[in-house]
Amino acid sequence: MSSFDDPEVRDFLMYGTRTAKVAYTASDGRALVAPIWFVLDGGDLVFNTGARTAKGRSLARDPRLALSVDLEEPPFAFVQVQGEAQLSEEPSELLRTATAIAARYMGSERAEEFGRRNGAPGSLVVRVRPTKIIAEMDMVA
Repeated sequence: MSSFDDPEVRDFLMYGTRTAKVAYTASDGRALVAPIWFVLDGGDLVFNTGARTAKGRSLARDPRLALSVDLEEPPFAFVQVQGEAQLSEEPSELLRTATAIAARYMGSERAEEFGRRNGAPGSLVVRVRPTKIIAEMDMVA
C-alpha cells in the first residue's frame, strides 16, 4: 500500500492542475462521482464543497469515500485513495484551504478572490484521512 509520505505519490497528486474524481453514495444508495479540486495538507487530501451539495450531504451522512487521480496519456498512471472524510465549517480553516486550492487551480493572482468565494459560510472543508492508497505510476511498462 502506498501513502502520502511516498514522494512519487505526492508529486503525482500535486502535479499541475490534475483533478480528482470522488465517489460517494446518494441517499438512495446510488453510486455517484464528481470532479474536485484538491490539495494535500500534511497526511490529508483536502477539498471544499457546499454543505447542501450532494457531496456535502452524502459525507455528512456517511464519511466513507474513494477518489482517483489519473494520467490520461502514456505512460498512464493513477492514484486511488480510499478513506473517511472529516468535515469542518470553521471559518478560518475554510478560507485557508479554499485559498490554497484556488492558488493551485486558478493561480496566485486569483487565489484570494476564489478563496473568499469558495470559503464562504455554507461551505465545508473535507479532510480525507486515507485508509488505503493504491498507486500505479507506469501502466505500460
